[in-house]
Amino acid sequence: MAGRLVVAGGGQAAFALVAKLRALKDERPITIVAGEASFPYQRPPLSKKYLLREMDLERLLYRPAAWYGEHDIDIRLSTTVTAIDRAARTVSLSDGSILDYETLAIATGSTPRRLPDAVGGNLEGVYVVRDFIDADKLADEMKPGRRALIIGGGYIGLEAAAVARNLGLDVTVIEMADRILQRVASAATSSIVREIHTTRGVDIREGAGLVRLVGIDGRVTAAELTDGTTLPVDLVIVGIGVVANDTIAHDAGLAVANGILVDEFGRTEDPAIHAMGDCAVLPFKGLNIRLESVQNAVDQAEAVAALLAGGSAPYEPKPWFWSDQYDVKLQIAGFGLGHDETIVRAGQREGSVSVWYFRQGKFIAVDAINDAKAYVTGKKLLDLGVTPERAALEDPATDLKTLLQ
Repeated sequence: MAGRLVVAGGGQAAFALVAKLRALKDERPITIVAGEASFPYQRPPLSKKYLLREMDLERLLYRPAAWYGEHDIDIRLSTTVTAIDRAARTVSLSDGSILDYETLAIATGSTPRRLPDAVGGNLEGVYVVRDFIDADKLADEMKPGRRALIIGGGYIGLEAAAVARNLGLDVTVIEMADRILQRVASAATSSIVREIHTTRGVDIREGAGLVRLVGIDGRVTAAELTDGTTLPVDLVIVGIGVVANDTIAHDAGLAVANGILVDEFGRTEDPAIHAMGDCAVLPFKGLNIRLESVQNAVDQAEAVAALLAGGSAPYEPKPWFWSDQYDVKLQIAGFGLGHDETIVRAGQREGSVSVWYFRQGKFIAVDAINDAKAYVTGKKLLDLGVTPERAALEDPATDLKTLLQ
């Protein structure tokens, strides 16, 4: 039997790794060191169905508590790995104990960026949503007629804006960049998503940053913006990106760059240590990137599990993402970074549309808004490495299925 696998982290990637290992009949001892008090659970619903009280924590769990014992997995809740001794192959834990390992998997995820205290980030009524405790506190604030300010026009901020509007709050989104979704989507997609929100009453202010939050008796009451305006607010949701949790790797002398650098097998510089999920920087088409998605966390972790169980296949990312806002489903296949052209194509159903991304004439990604057929077709084309004929794609009469022939 192989020696102990220690997994630092208790999120999606950590669970996917150990579940796949056991599915592959790998019987090595496993210890998960999970920082939260809860058994591993889904995070995407926290800013959607859980916040809307349509799901409870028990429904978010990947598996019930008994599953871990049944599969001989030691899980230590409310505990973190604080240090790695690579020479001794041990990890120190926050409870003072030390664990030996043959293999260490770092799946510590990422942490939302918070506003500095100097601009009011420590005021009551200012939130980020990283775990169910954050979501519980925020849900208590979401009452009709209250004024919510969302700082950041990325997917997390826009999903929060959609939930707040659905609950009857007055919502303003501020985005310091020239447009919402500028870091992750095309101008065409930004325009489509902007209209989805503005038609539902969200005030979106692009090119507007925060100067500071103002409070009375420690509670946020207003926001001063870089455009010179002051907004009265009752609560603030901060969605300004995340920072990879790579401190323990950095302190152990491993290479990091807002994430832990790994190869195509998920290995760090130390062959006994792997990293996966949001905390890992991996190779993809000549780039070193972090893929912040459930899909990547699962697929990369399962690829590492297969390797540990005796396989030899590298991880080949096939990115896909999704975002639910109101009754709109945005599905994304591929990775549009560096695109130099887009084609916007109307779908067959009212309100459906897709944006197709190209770089130097090659098809690299698709954003499908309420258009499952465009998403499925685009994903298959990407899997096949096929660039569709431009004329056919631009013709609204073209059946997308024919692009696969």
